[in-house]
Amino acid sequence: MIKFIKKCLRKARLVSIFFMRILFAKNHLKCPVHKKLLANFYRGFLADQYILYDFDYNDKREYLSEFEWYKSRYINEPFSFLMNNKVVTSEILKHYIKMPDIFAIKNHNFLSSYDEKIKKYEDICDILEERMQLFIKPINAGKGKGVHSLQYINNSFYIDDRFVSKQDLLKFFRKEDNWFISEAVKQHQCLNEIYDKTANTMRIITIRDIHTNRLKIFFAVQRIGTSKTIPVDNASRGALIAKIDLQTGILSEAKSLHSLEFYTHHPDSKAKIKGFVIPKWGHVKEQILQLANKFPYLHFIAWDVLLTDNELCIVEANTSSGVNIIQLWGGQRNGELGAFYKHYRIIKK
Repeated sequence: MIKFIKKCLRKARLVSIFFMRILFAKNHLKCPVHKKLLANFYRGFLADQYILYDFDYNDKREYLSEFEWYKSRYINEPFSFLMNNKVVTSEILKHYIKMPDIFAIKNHNFLSSYDEKIKKYEDICDILEERMQLFIKPINAGKGKGVHSLQYINNSFYIDDRFVSKQDLLKFFRKEDNWFISEAVKQHQCLNEIYDKTANTMRIITIRDIHTNRLKIFFAVQRIGTSKTIPVDNASRGALIAKIDLQTGILSEAKSLHSLEFYTHHPDSKAKIKGFVIPKWGHVKEQILQLANKFPYLHFIAWDVLLTDNELCIVEANTSSGVNIIQLWGGQRNGELGAFYKHYRIIKK
């Protein structure tokens, strides 16, 4: 009976997701209404995906849809919660690899910290004055929503490069709920040279190989922020995505989910993207695989990895990853990800 109720609740949730996240989703690319509806009701594609995947010429049967991605978020059940709560994720992963330090947590309007040094919002301002930069992030939300950069420059406070008074900053802390304050980790100098206004993370996806039963790195991209996405590098916010060659660590040209353009060089800094080589790529892969194997019960993890001058830092980990950033380089329904989804009954064989 309990299983039946859970199954019904999951189906109800998916129906709600179809209407809220597919049919009424905000789109960034111009798509005629009849093509949008065709995309929505054919396996649950977004209107943007119709344009990005060029369905006027490409076969929709070669691609995984947005709705199928949402269903894939259940693959790691009953352990998905480990990666869905950023504070819990940090608590677990920090035993194995560098994670940004968390200084304060606000939940149900209660402010807390691990060492009890932060007892009031003014204490966060003191840490910001000392550290110069911090991040405030929602505990559960994804896709860069609710993420803000907090800075203290020349005796002044800033939120996402926007000047605010100390009183306004305190009001911001009081108004918002369910957030945490984390360290701003300095990225590798070579990433600063590409674009220094955002932390530019790699999205590295590990999956369990359905043939060997071993965890492997399936796909990787370098995400790069722009002047339009400060302070984040999330592809869903329009940041650039360059595919990483898994063998060599060399970047492809960069693409965006908000346009059909591609970039060999960064549009703001003019730094070279295509042909850039991720430093110590072999070591990066080795560390990520070692980390993934610490969690053999998680069959799919999307790691957000920041390369620093000295080590790797995991900014966050996710129990799923949007299919857009993968299928910009070709459909996956009949590829390895599609086979993985079929194995876990996300899509039909």
